[in-house]
Order: sequence, then C-alpha cells, then structure tokens
Amino acid sequence: MIDVIIPVYRPDVSFRTVLQRLNQQSIRPERIILINTEKRFWKPELAFGIEQVEVYHISKEEFDHAATRKMAAELSKAEYMMFLTQDAIPANHRLMEQLLKVFKKKEVAAAFARQIPQKKCNPIEDYTRRFNYPNTSFLREKKDIERLGIRAYFFSDVCAVYRKADYLQLGGFVERAIFNEDMLFAAKALAYGKKIAYVAEAKVYHSHNYGNIEYLKRNFDLGVSQAEHPEVFSQVSSEKEGIALVKETARYLWKTGKGYYIPKLISNSGFKWLGYRLGKHYQKLSKQMIRRLTLNPAYWKNWNQ
Repeated sequence: MIDVIIPVYRPDVSFRTVLQRLNQQSIRPERIILINTEKRFWKPELAFGIEQVEVYHISKEEFDHAATRKMAAELSKAEYMMFLTQDAIPANHRLMEQLLKVFKKKEVAAAFARQIPQKKCNPIEDYTRRFNYPNTSFLREKKDIERLGIRAYFFSDVCAVYRKADYLQLGGFVERAIFNEDMLFAAKALAYGKKIAYVAEAKVYHSHNYGNIEYLKRNFDLGVSQAEHPEVFSQVSSEKEGIALVKETARYLWKTGKGYYIPKLISNSGFKWLGYRLGKHYQKLSKQMIRRLTLNPAYWKNWNQ
C-alpha cells in the first residue's frame, strides 16, 4: 500500500531510530527504499532486523534533490509513496495513518506532515517551525495562489506522502533541481486542479541550529532553484514572506523575554537574504564562486557559463 523513500548520506546511529519507528507504525510500509550517497558511508547494522529495508547506492556526483527522488519513485510499486529525510523522526506510531487519511479526498495529490522542533533547537528555530507548521491542518488549491502567493506552494519532502497515480499523471518530479523539488511538484499539482494537504496531526521531530554560513549556502541553493524555474517562481515573491517571518519572530522573542536573541535573528536573516539574492543571480557569478556558495558542489560539475 505504501513505500517509504529516504535519501541518506553518512547516516549515524540516530537514523536507526527513524527506521525502528517506521517499523512500528500502525500502518507499516511495505518497503523502505534507501538511496544512499557513497557506499563507503553506509553502515549495514543501522538496518539490522528491519526486513523491509532496501539500499541502493549512488555516487555524490549522481545525487540531485529531484533526480534522486525521481529514481527512487520509479522503484516503488505501491499506491502511495512517503518521502522522508534521514533526520526526520516520526513522533509516534500513527504518522503514516494520519497522512493517509487525507487521501480519502480524491482530489488530494500529496500531503505533508507537521515538523516539531527538537528540544535542543534555539528559540529562533523553534518559532520558525511553529510559524511554518501550525497546529491546524489545511488544504491548498489553485484559487489560493492569488491570496497566498508563494505560501500556496509551500510543501516539504522532509515528510510527505504522494498518491502514486497523481504523481505519474503529473509527470513526477522535475528532471533536475538543486532544491525545492517538493514545491515545484506542489505548484504543478495546483496548476492542474489537484489539492495539496497539510496534516497537523501527522508529526515528525525535525529542526536545525544552523550558523550564518550554513544559512547563506542553503538560501543560495534556494535562490538558484527559483532562478532555474521562473515558470513557477517568477509570479510569486519569497522575500515578502521572509520579511514577515523575521518580524513575527522578533515580536515573539521580545514578548517571551528572549530579546537577547534578536541580534542573532538579524544576523541570520542577513546571511539568508544575501545567499538568496546571490542564488537568484548565480549566472553572473564565476563557477569558482558558485562552488564556494553552494551546499551541493557536485550539482555544478557540468555547468558552463
């Protein structure tokens, strides 16, 4: 009925927790398909005793956010596919059950889960997760684009389920994307009259405490993905949403007595904005500069100005 697909790279012992919790779901996956980057980094003991696990190895040069998932989707024969990242930990045994419920609505092509901040994340990241992943579920459809702008496309493969029939009908993921393969699919689904669901009851633990340079690089790749797909992103603006998030976070920090984090928020936001703007105009940069700015140097191997 449902397969789980997880791209992995240098997984540590915490990844075994992810596999174990998948194996304990009220609706268990038929297969857990792992696309592992670099065979030498895979540790077979992580999947010991979990029969559904299948491991396929690729090289670092072969990895691509869209193409790798597209390849994995072709391996799946199930009615539904759940994409997960290796650091997204199911919060309970009903994650898959809760996500699958929404597909009773035939017009729903894909659904994504709520991301709960981990205990160790800082207040800025904590609020960002709560802002982006509220405790109320919703559906998005084509008519919402005018009202919501880019937020109508908001979707995350950190934990998401796709109806395989709709995935195939819509052509699946794009052939190549450095980032945002999930939002690109969501935009296509809405354009063709399908709906995207956010299921707040389905929860995974997932958060990060990035530094300024990590934020710069992540947002550089985000900017590149938008520049490479103007058919989706030229009609909507990300910057307005980014500014709104910064303002709301600053207000939250001040009200909760954590105003001393505001300088960090301003610093983080500045690096995010710089990375994003550089990514949007990557064609003006040298290949050497791009390789310094990106999180995915292998993506640029065959790129020529």
